[in-house]
Amino acid sequence: MKRFEQDHPKLNELTCPTKHKPHAVHFGAGNIGRGFIALLLTKSGYDVCFVTRNKKKISLLQQKKQYSVYIANPSIDELLVKNVTAISSQNKKAAAKLIGETDLITTAVGIANLPNIAKNIASGIERRLKSNNTNPLHIIACENAIGGSSQLKKWVYEQLPEELHEKANRFIAFPNAAVDRIVPAKPHPDPLAVTVEPYFEWVIDRSAMLGGLPEIKGATLVDSLEAFIERKLFTVNTGHCFAAYYGYLKGYSTIQEVMADAACKTEIKKVMQETGDILTEKYDLDEQTHKKYIDKILHRFTNPKLIDKVVRVGRSPIRKLSISDRLVRPTLLAYDLGLDVSNLIKGIAAALLFDYEKDPEAVKLNQAIRKNGIHQVIAKYLGIPSSHPLHQKIANKYDEFKQRYRLIQEA
Repeated sequence: MKRFEQDHPKLNELTCPTKHKPHAVHFGAGNIGRGFIALLLTKSGYDVCFVTRNKKKISLLQQKKQYSVYIANPSIDELLVKNVTAISSQNKKAAAKLIGETDLITTAVGIANLPNIAKNIASGIERRLKSNNTNPLHIIACENAIGGSSQLKKWVYEQLPEELHEKANRFIAFPNAAVDRIVPAKPHPDPLAVTVEPYFEWVIDRSAMLGGLPEIKGATLVDSLEAFIERKLFTVNTGHCFAAYYGYLKGYSTIQEVMADAACKTEIKKVMQETGDILTEKYDLDEQTHKKYIDKILHRFTNPKLIDKVVRVGRSPIRKLSISDRLVRPTLLAYDLGLDVSNLIKGIAAALLFDYEKDPEAVKLNQAIRKNGIHQVIAKYLGIPSSHPLHQKIANKYDEFKQRYRLIQEA
């Protein structure tokens, strides 16, 4: 049986000491970047410079050079993140100079935005290599996606002069990573402050690294990352978005309200058990250990100190319904393995009914359904052709839910 630690894996951590104070460039100044990635980096002794488009955050970070992170535990602990600043992503020259000298680049911009930052990163790498800086540079995309860093590398190399590719391969690494921390959109008087759950996990693919990376306390290296990524994507992300879409149909406003409904909680657990069957089959995991992991995730969703709106968790349904993401990917894998997919299909149907009018993707998705019909949408956006046996099952469940919950809402 393959070894697979379920909590914070006690594997080799990043322990390469350096003679100078390490520096990191982080793309994106959102809640994950501030409340997770930069927090761990600064606790590890890094100076961090955010690269972002948000002018207000740039000004505040340059002025204050610190901000607060609040942990959603009973005592609401406050951590002060120091040694941070920011520059505009529009300042190409400054970004290239930073990248030319930094020890680490991280991102938390959303997988769809990686192509938008690739040019800046490529320019910095070009400057770095032409100045003969051969110190290893690690570039880690901390996104909710499989192979995020590999995807970023593809976009960067398209912008990097071809004659520098071989040298970049020797001195620049793009290790993939799995990241996990719930960070709701909670307003604070200080726009830089952020609230996060106590739990976190940052796992990095050791096999793609060059060595020489300054220590990141709390991050863990593993030799095989795929199991960690899919465990997180299929358990945390699938369960979370199922709770959001199912809760939205039921009229709930927050994930905590959804979890307080015993019937909803049972439905969420069922879908996580289906994805758990995939993971235990594919990676030979211990079933009892994985069941405990599911229970841990369900407990995280119920955290009363986190008020997480269903419309935040359910946002961007087109992305979340894509063939490589948290709903359709496990459904197709389970079907191919001959496993039950009835609850995953419920999640897909609920996502197709997410019609929150302030979400551009939800608006676009529902316009496409009204204009072209559910079958064309399943084929186009989910990547499941009409010839696939799951196609009609999804359409049937969509029609069933549409009728059932419309009647509830009209009652």
